Amino acid sequence: MKLAIVGGGPAGLYLSVLLKRRDPSHEIVVYERNAEGSTYGWGVTYWAGLLDKLRAGDPESARAVADASVTWTDGVAIVRDERTVHHGDAGFGIGRRRMLALLADRARALGVRIELEHAVTGPDAPELAGADLVVAADGVNSALREAYADHFGSRVTNGRNPYVWLGTTKVFDSFSFAFKETAHGWIWCYAYGFSGERSTCVVECSPETRTGLGLDALGEADSLRLLEKIFHDLLDGHGLIGRDRADDPARWLTFRTLTNRVWHRDNLVLLGDAAHTTHYSIGAGTTLALEDALALADALAPSAPRDLDTALTLYGKRRRAELLSAQSAARYSARWYEDLPRYMCLEPARMFALLGQRHSPLLPHVPPQLYYRLDRAADRLESLRRLKRWLGPRVARAVHGRR
Repeated sequence: MKLAIVGGGPAGLYLSVLLKRRDPSHEIVVYERNAEGSTYGWGVTYWAGLLDKLRAGDPESARAVADASVTWTDGVAIVRDERTVHHGDAGFGIGRRRMLALLADRARALGVRIELEHAVTGPDAPELAGADLVVAADGVNSALREAYADHFGSRVTNGRNPYVWLGTTKVFDSFSFAFKETAHGWIWCYAYGFSGERSTCVVECSPETRTGLGLDALGEADSLRLLEKIFHDLLDGHGLIGRDRADDPARWLTFRTLTNRVWHRDNLVLLGDAAHTTHYSIGAGTTLALEDALALADALAPSAPRDLDTALTLYGKRRRAELLSAQSAARYSARWYEDLPRYMCLEPARMFALLGQRHSPLLPHVPPQLYYRLDRAADRLESLRRLKRWLGPRVARAVHGRR
């Protein structure tokens, strides 16, 4: 096959690796509009289950990613000025640039051609002529998808809270949170390491808090200094870092949740953020994009001979079904943070416990203190655990059915 992959993010690069490894006769070109190393963001997170899937897909790139990652097991939260710790499963962080470089090196070694600083602006671009398969891996603002938005049934929902993606020289050895109350409301930070030198810090607050603190009007340098002051105990004297380029400062955004009713049109198929997004607070975006690549490669495998339309249809159906759980978790996680003041009456350890339960469809409908007690009781009584598992999805369907 002749394949054109538009977008050199993790999903597009990993798909090229999988397909070229399975069939070296494929002619694969990846088109990336940015220069090498100019990617946005700092670090990405994933969990051990992803590594198992990557090892099955391509052991060599999986080993390179694992070797370049850092790990943690504890979660730490600073609430006002009190610190609490939660012991959990191992998580991993890797620099986004590092991951892209590793995947690009592996793709090139297999014979994939990568065209950097090469924008493909639409489905009629000459680069795509003659391709048997065109993969739209060009992100949430995909030009290829937008050309046929009605066909794909694209739907975008904007979140309420503004957030900004930053870096720091403080190297965190746990996944850390800080919740700070100001005269204008709550502001909080998620922080995690991704190398031996840097960590990611995502700062979020309500629109009213951002305006009240003046963060909507301050320039980048003044904003960073104010945030460093607010989160001084989390950062231990380390500074915050915006973007690498002075002409492209760190920007406050609101998260855009994207869904699509179908994922392909003729020989054009969606992949990664071009197909779906899930709120960053569940830390699953890169994992889900790489799982898309694995599923699409499976659908196109020589061992599963079928015509292209059938293969792409099965891929879309499979991934939309597999994403339901993550999309639900992301929706409730985003809502938990949007309703944060509801939970701040709890003592820090209990608030942190409910932070871990934020994916529950029951939580928004039960008083926080009562939910905490019920959750602790459910840990001890199997009958309550079964009731919780039974009731949660029914509440979710009833609530969303009225919307």
